[in-house]
Amino acid sequence: MSKRSRIFFGLLLIYAIGMAAVLYRVVSDLDPRYRESAEESLVETSQLLATLIEQDVHDGAIDTARLDSLFKAAYAREFSAQIFTVNKTKVELRAYVTDRNGTVVFDSTGQSQGKDFSQWRDVQLTLKGEYGARTTLDIPGDPNSAVMYMAAPVRWTSNAQGAGSGEIIGAVTVGKPVQTFGQFVAAARSRTLYAGLISVLAVLVLAVMVSMWLVRPFGLIADYARYIKAQQGFHPGRLLRRAWDLMRAAYDEMRDALAGRNYVADYVQTLTHEVKSPLSAIRGAAELLQEPMEEAQRQRFLTNIQRETQRIQEMVDRMMELTALETRRVLDNAQPVALLPLLDELAHASHSVATQRDCRITVAVSEDVTVEADPFLLRRAVSNLLDNALDFSPEGGHIELGLQVQGRWAQITVRDQGPGIPGYAQDKVFEKFYSLARPHSKKKSTGLGLSFVKEIASLHRGKVELHNRPEAEGTGACAVLWLPRRPV
Repeated sequence: MSKRSRIFFGLLLIYAIGMAAVLYRVVSDLDPRYRESAEESLVETSQLLATLIEQDVHDGAIDTARLDSLFKAAYAREFSAQIFTVNKTKVELRAYVTDRNGTVVFDSTGQSQGKDFSQWRDVQLTLKGEYGARTTLDIPGDPNSAVMYMAAPVRWTSNAQGAGSGEIIGAVTVGKPVQTFGQFVAAARSRTLYAGLISVLAVLVLAVMVSMWLVRPFGLIADYARYIKAQQGFHPGRLLRRAWDLMRAAYDEMRDALAGRNYVADYVQTLTHEVKSPLSAIRGAAELLQEPMEEAQRQRFLTNIQRETQRIQEMVDRMMELTALETRRVLDNAQPVALLPLLDELAHASHSVATQRDCRITVAVSEDVTVEADPFLLRRAVSNLLDNALDFSPEGGHIELGLQVQGRWAQITVRDQGPGIPGYAQDKVFEKFYSLARPHSKKKSTGLGLSFVKEIASLHRGKVELHNRPEAEGTGACAVLWLPRRPV
């Protein structure tokens, strides 16, 4: 994966992790916040009921008759309250009153009358004058049956004492099933997740818009329209593959737009470094030519200037070709290409160069394969691999062009008998401007040939590999170009 792709995917990953972290924090915080809100309301309700009960206390005795009739009437009320998405039709608030010993003297549900609640946290703490609250399951093991309880003290206040003071003679506890507000929590959680999903989709849509409108305003649709117009007949599979290629092209354009500044800076820096050496040689030779010298020596310096100038020219030409190729996202001239005739043609074209180096080129093909490709670019890619093999082949060496089929892939191989790839260069051979010295001339190439092949392979939805041959086959390197077979 290129540096640009890593940067782009890194940005998307950071965004995804950040959005997931925010959503997780918000969603996990919903339930506690709703519980806190419900608890605050229950505290006020318990204080209100405690005040009501205190009005009916006589000589330190709690009278719950009015409380009993109040809850019976409330439970019997019929109403319908539409609270956002929840329709509430009954009162679910519950309450019980205990005396100073913790014995229940009133229970709105009628289930705990006369029971000892002195060990429950809400009653125990409230009777001591502290804040008492608890959450208990109505049905053991069922978290959906949880009930929140908040208690307030019931005081007996004599005439000489002020309001809010006096002896604690009991406690009143109000309860609320968690499930009653749990449905609000579930609704809020769904809305939050929905908003997060909409945010993610909005970012993706924005990315597509940036790609289509800012980078390639009309090219995507125009390319697809021209492709459809050029087709003879209706081929759904082929049209879908073309559409997918165009979408990949839009993504690549967007990625380059986001990471373009660093990419250009890296490109210029590398090119400057590579051109610096031949320019220094030209400058040195030009300065020496200004001094008196023999004609033979002068010709040698002129030859050096010519050679280094040619090297810069070749580097610039290759650079322009590679840059033009990188700006292409889809194949404009794709057509069926039979690989066997192509390999035979390239082997024949390289015969004279191979003869000069006393090398032999053979073609080993098990069966012919047809691919959808740009004939010119594909010829350039295989030719570059073949030239690279010739550069590193020893005298009397053998270069083998192979063609195999593996599933839906066509596999073109170029094997040589050279020294192979050093360990330190294994991960760098496809980098721009990286080159190894040729065994014969001890000189390096422009270092753009294999990068050119890599771009062509990517443009054809394929890949290229270069590795050393297995020890059983002897020394040498093996280049493999993978291309998708043309659907029958």
